[in-house]
Amino acid sequence: MNLVSLSVALGIGLIVLGVLSMIISAIKSLAQGKQDFKRIAIMMVPFVVFGISYAVLGQDLVKAAVATAGIMMAGMVGTIVLTGLRGTFKF
Repeated sequence: MNLVSLSVALGIGLIVLGVLSMIISAIKSLAQGKQDFKRIAIMMVPFVVFGISYAVLGQDLVKAAVATAGIMMAGMVGTIVLTGLRGTFKF
């Protein structure tokens, strides 16, 4: 196993540990009543978008990941524009 493979594997492992800790923390906060379900459900949007793009693009992992990134960035730009318009016109 070379250094690059080891680095990639360790990076993926850290990402998995981070996601697992966020899921455990979300479940704990939800059970204690510190968070409402809507805030936690919003965190699932990228996973849902990825699942849909994965199914639509013929189960190609790389294309689905790139499509998810593009869709999420377009959504972010759209949200920024709408927020700016709302602040400008006070509606």
